[in-house]
Amino acid sequence: MRTEGTTERVLRLLGLLQHRSSWTADELATELDVTPRSVRRDVERLRTLGYPVEASPGVGGGYRLGAGTRLPPLLLDAEEATATALSLRLAAGGTVTGVGDAALRALTKLDQVLPPRLRAEVHALYDATGTVVGPQASIDADVLVRLARACHDSVRVRFRYTARDGDERERTVEPVRMVTLGPRWYLMAYDVDRADWRTFRLDRMSALEVTTWRVAPREHPDPVEYVQRSVTVSPYRYLARVRLRAPADEVRALVPAAAGRVEEDTDGWCVLVAGAEDLDWLAIRVALLGLEAEVVEPPELRETAARLAGVLAGMAGRGDAQEPGTSTGADDEA
Repeated sequence: MRTEGTTERVLRLLGLLQHRSSWTADELATELDVTPRSVRRDVERLRTLGYPVEASPGVGGGYRLGAGTRLPPLLLDAEEATATALSLRLAAGGTVTGVGDAALRALTKLDQVLPPRLRAEVHALYDATGTVVGPQASIDADVLVRLARACHDSVRVRFRYTARDGDERERTVEPVRMVTLGPRWYLMAYDVDRADWRTFRLDRMSALEVTTWRVAPREHPDPVEYVQRSVTVSPYRYLARVRLRAPADEVRALVPAAAGRVEEDTDGWCVLVAGAEDLDWLAIRVALLGLEAEVVEPPELRETAARLAGVLAGMAGRGDAQEPGTSTGADDEA
């Protein structure tokens, strides 16, 4: 019989149960080179750890790994770990809608324990894999993983950042959390040089360096609300509030999170809060929602909506009065 430790033997037993749907006690005893009694004790140890090992008595009975009420740790071989890590990288990068945050958390845990050889294989496979995911910014999965660890470990990071106006500077920050809005990833962090909270788009970062400088966690705003407000309101000339006659959840399904914030209101109404440089553009976008709307602020948006309504009414009137076959005169100006 083998002289391996109990922990190693229990892990081998778990691997066997995951590899095949059913085993008899004698088959497991043979594979593990122990007695059936030792198999029964090891099965109980797995159950104590949360693995739902089911047993069926009698001839043809045996042990199988069933489904439990909670997820215990999984034991992956090299090929399974490589495939899982690659899938998580693709999902974290946005190729699987709605699972980016969860995929990143799982990828961070798995990447931390992968042996160097397997980690290199995963990187090589990811670099050699092409995906078509629509119009969105491309984010290196390594950047996501390293920033996730920095947030968890409360350490400072440095990077080059290109602002909206094209200005590029080095920033030193204390990261708190990453947030996804639509197709983009953002980092909420405390900017050391500016002594204030800031939001950074990950696709505008370069030369990321995670330091070993640990910092004490600071009191901070809610990351999701802060990032959404920074993206949808703060950078713009105008801040608009428009009441819409529709449930908030219905409007949220129509308005991307990166385009505006939807707040609950009363009597079947909600409020859309959005920033804009161009009020004509904002008025048209609200009108395209096809909902009854009331402008709360700014007054300039009401004036813009009234002007555009007149223009559209005039277009509709001229179209009705047009005689079939008559010219609009466009050819004379061409």
